[in-house]
Amino acid sequence: MEMRRAGSSGLTVSRLGLGTMTWGRDTDEHEAADQCRAFLDAGGNFLDTAAMYADGDSERVIGGLIGALFRREDVVIATKGGVTFPDGIKTINNSRGALINDLEKSLQRLGTDYVDLWQIHTWDPHNPLDDTLSALDFAYTSGKARYVGISNFSGWQSARAITVQQSVASRAPIATSQNEYSLVNRNIEREVLPCMKELDVGLLAWSPLGRGVLTAKYRHGIPSDSRAASAHLTNFVQPYLDDRSAGIVEAVCVAAEGLGYSPLEVALAWVRDAPGVTSAIVGARTGAQLRGILASEEISLPAIVRSALDDVSQP
Repeated sequence: MEMRRAGSSGLTVSRLGLGTMTWGRDTDEHEAADQCRAFLDAGGNFLDTAAMYADGDSERVIGGLIGALFRREDVVIATKGGVTFPDGIKTINNSRGALINDLEKSLQRLGTDYVDLWQIHTWDPHNPLDDTLSALDFAYTSGKARYVGISNFSGWQSARAITVQQSVASRAPIATSQNEYSLVNRNIEREVLPCMKELDVGLLAWSPLGRGVLTAKYRHGIPSDSRAASAHLTNFVQPYLDDRSAGIVEAVCVAAEGLGYSPLEVALAWVRDAPGVTSAIVGARTGAQLRGILASEEISLPAIVRSALDDVSQP
C-alpha cells in the first residue's frame, strides 16, 4: 500500500487508514483482530480511534492487539480527546486539564507509552484556544504524542489553530486535520482543503464512503443488518438518505458498471486520490467487508470518470 507524508511533518501513513469506531461495541475482539490482520497484510499501517469510541473500548481492543498481532513500532496509532458521554450526554471539553486527562486514560487503555498522533476531536467554543493548544504542546514535548492534529475544525478554526502553533518554534506543530469527505459531502473543499494545502498540513478523510451510503447498500431500502438500521447509528446515516445523495449513488453505480468495479471501489478511489488527501479512513463491520474495501487499492479512476463524478456531486 502506498505511504504518504502528512504535510510538512515527518509522519508517514498508508493512504488508507483503518477506522475503529465500532470496535468494542459492534465489532468484538476476534472480529477486530481479523480486520487488523487483513489491513496489515495489505500493507496498511494506520489505525485511527478515539477516547469516545465505544466508551474507550475501541482503544482497549487495540491495546490487546499490540504485541499479539503487531509490534508497536510498526503501526501508527492515532486517537482523539475532548469528547465524552457522561450519563449518555455528549460533552465537549477542550480545556487543558480535561484533554490531558483524556490522553492519560487513552494511553492506559492502549497499554502504550505514546500515541503516534493525538488529535483534538472537535472545536470547543467554550474554552480558550490557547488553553486547548497548550495540551497539544504538553503531549508533544513530553513524548506522549509523537505528532498532534485537529479534527472536525472549520476552515477559520483550522487556520487559527495551525498558525498559532506555527508562529512559535517551541510549540507543537499541527501535522494533520481529520475531516469528513466523500462524494456526498464535499464541504471541506470550500475552506478546509485550501487551508491545509496553503499551510502544508495533512488531510485525513473520514467516512469516505458517505457513512456507507456510497456502497449502494441503501439503493433499494435499509438492510436490517446495516448501520442505518442500528439504534445508535441511524441518525449518523440518515442525512445521506436523501434525493441528492441517491442521484450521486446512481452515478457511482453507472461508473462502476462501466469500469467493472464495485460502487465502493469507485467512491473510495475518488476520495483516496483527491488532491490534498493524505489518507482515507475506512471502517467495516466484518473482516470480509474490509477485504472488499482493500480491493480498491488495485484500481485508479480514469480522468474522464473522475471529472464526471466531480460534476454530478458538485456542492
